[in-house]
Amino acid sequence: MTSASPVLPPPPGPADWDIAPVPADHPDATTVLRAYTDELISRYYDRPALEPEIDSFAGDVADLFEPRGLLLVARAGATPVGCTGLHWLDDGSAELTRVYVRSEARQGGGGARLVAAAEDTARGRGARRMLLNTRKDLTEAIALYTRLGYRPTERYGDDPYAELWLAKTLVAD
Repeated sequence: MTSASPVLPPPPGPADWDIAPVPADHPDATTVLRAYTDELISRYYDRPALEPEIDSFAGDVADLFEPRGLLLVARAGATPVGCTGLHWLDDGSAELTRVYVRSEARQGGGGARLVAAAEDTARGRGARRMLLNTRKDLTEAIALYTRLGYRPTERYGDDPYAELWLAKTLVAD
C-alpha cells in the first residue's frame, strides 16, 4: 500500500502578495534589486552579468529614498518577489522605475499589481501623471505598460539607456 503525497497549498500568488514601502537598503530590497539588475545587465549584454556590475548598479539607490522617491517591495509570505520604485518630479508627476518580478513569481498579474500599487501611492502623494522610460528590448514590460494605459510621450530625463518614454494620466484635470 502506498501513501499519497501530501497536498500542498499553492504558493501565494500576486493577489496574496503584500506590497509595501521599504527602505531601499533593507535586505528584502537588496534581494530584489540585485535580481532586477542581474536580469537587466544580462539581457542588455546578452551574457551573464558580472558581480561587480551588479554591485555597481544595484547599489545605486539614492533616488529611492525620501524625499526624492521610494521603493515598494512585494512579498509572497516572507519571500521578496518583486519591486517598483517611484521618483517625485517637480511638475506634479511621478516617475515609475525598477518594475520587476522575479522569474519564479511571474504570471498571474504580479507586474500589474506592482504598477497599480505605485500608481495608488503616487496619486496619494498628489501626482497627476506617471512617466516612465524603458529599453525597446524589454518587450514584456512594454506590453504590460501598454495594457495598463501608458502611451508614448515626449522624451524626458537623461537616462542613457532609455529608448521609449511613456506616460499615463492618474488624475483627470
